[in-house]
Amino acid sequence: MIRVDKLTKRYGIAEVLNIEELIIEKGESIGLVGNNGAGKTTFFSVLLDLIQPTSGKIYSKEYDVNASEQWKSYTSAFLDDSFLIGYLTAEEYFVFLGSLRGWSKDVVAEFILEHEYFFNGEVLNQKKYIRDFSLGNKKKIGIIGAFIGKPELVILDEPFANLDPSTQIRLKDLVKSKMQSKETTIIISSHDLQHTFEVSDRIVVLEKGHVVHNVHTKDITYQELESYFHI
Repeated sequence: MIRVDKLTKRYGIAEVLNIEELIIEKGESIGLVGNNGAGKTTFFSVLLDLIQPTSGKIYSKEYDVNASEQWKSYTSAFLDDSFLIGYLTAEEYFVFLGSLRGWSKDVVAEFILEHEYFFNGEVLNQKKYIRDFSLGNKKKIGIIGAFIGKPELVILDEPFANLDPSTQIRLKDLVKSKMQSKETTIIISSHDLQHTFEVSDRIVVLEKGHVVHNVHTKDITYQELESYFHI
């Protein structure tokens, strides 16, 4: 699904990313973890062609993401509020995303109804613009929006941040439900080790732009993962 080949990113003399090789298979759920400055968001930005790499390539289903448009048709992401449209209501935003991904208004409505539990009565039918919601509710909108259209690849940056404990649990259940079919590849970047460990098939640890650990969660315990970050 995703193949990283000798990828680097530098700003001046500062190297922020240097990944020799990384393979992500179709249907995997990947947890990308690391301390601040590890290169997680930079990696996502290159993967989504938001910035150009200094050298190397990322291939999505063998499409070079920096030289092709084909990968965009099956890829979805929510990194931050800039992915939202503040002057729309949540319902309008979902319909807009659906139209981009080939879904009718009725199909979108059915999908949102299936995921209504995730909003905990705080988002739908509120008659307010997205810009007026709290950070947590904006995050809910962005996460559900990322799954509209049944994309093959979903990328979420810090999805657990700003969510209350109940919604964090709902998010874990949501990701686990998407993992069951093995039709959707999910990459989650997070500082929350526990939650990320619980929803990932594999953990990739970045440190100063380098992959320092790449291990299946079935092969380690959470305590072993946590020990990577002990000084």
